[in-house]
Amino acid sequence: MDEAAFGARPVAFVFPGQGSQHVGMGKALNEVSEAARRVFKQADEVLGFALSRLCFEGPAQELDDTVNAQPAILTVSIACLHALRERWHSTGQSVAPGYVAGHSLGEFTALVAADVIDFETALRLVRERGRLMKESGDARPGGMAAILGLDRPVVEELVRQASATGVITIANANSPGQLVISGEAAALELAMRLARERGARGVRRLPITIASHSPLMARAAVQFAELVAHLPLRQPRVPVVANITGQILTSAEDVRRELADHILRPVQWTSSVVEMVARGSAAFLEIGPGQVLSGLIRRISQEVAVVSLNDGEIARTLAAPTPAP
Repeated sequence: MDEAAFGARPVAFVFPGQGSQHVGMGKALNEVSEAARRVFKQADEVLGFALSRLCFEGPAQELDDTVNAQPAILTVSIACLHALRERWHSTGQSVAPGYVAGHSLGEFTALVAADVIDFETALRLVRERGRLMKESGDARPGGMAAILGLDRPVVEELVRQASATGVITIANANSPGQLVISGEAAALELAMRLARERGARGVRRLPITIASHSPLMARAAVQFAELVAHLPLRQPRVPVVANITGQILTSAEDVRRELADHILRPVQWTSSVVEMVARGSAAFLEIGPGQVLSGLIRRISQEVAVVSLNDGEIARTLAAPTPAP
């Protein structure tokens, strides 16, 4: 991790979403960073249970439950961000983002990074988001699947055909040649079979029983929008790039409108990255567990530098001995 390599180029901070969780995340970081320890301690106190222990020790089934996974990923991502800032401060460096963005759940981490909401508010919000989504998933079960190697018009057509058997939609436009579909089980299975028949390079059912970013989340979306309507929001200190439109959010009301439909509408990640590149971002730092976004960004644009600063990488950097002068 060489921050000096970025020079004066604009940097975008991006934060991962659900699916990046894994047992053990944040543990090494907690051991070497006081700033990270404060974040985990605050999360445990705010939520009233040992979220940190769930991150560090599992069990995986409990961590993967959307009610827990969402605040857990947010917490580890914020711990990574605070540990990085702690390190940069100690070395006299300053890496300030020109833009921030997050994939689905990661958008809430981006809002904390842009000072639109504080960490405690975000924790309570995503915990409730997870609960509402789980309730909707229990009432209207579904799933999601990734389709690789097919152009969007082809996927749109097979989704249209599969919709004859149930609700289904494109949920995530992750990168050129990678789309995620979401919907009811029968329609999802048909769409997956059609994708294979049309020569998809890969078709993979995701390990989730919730049809995120689809009409099956309509009830959760209405309830979440009611929460957002009364949520105190500040003006972003850093421009936030929206999931839904791929456009810049520069006011509290922009953010409120974005969040009102956040659960229901598709994630336009490709558009978000293209927007940041078009506005001058020449480097992207993925901050949080995993490194999925780094791979997606490299497929979207080969003109930018991409660095994955996950919790393990940051912990290794902090634990390394400081070179002698």
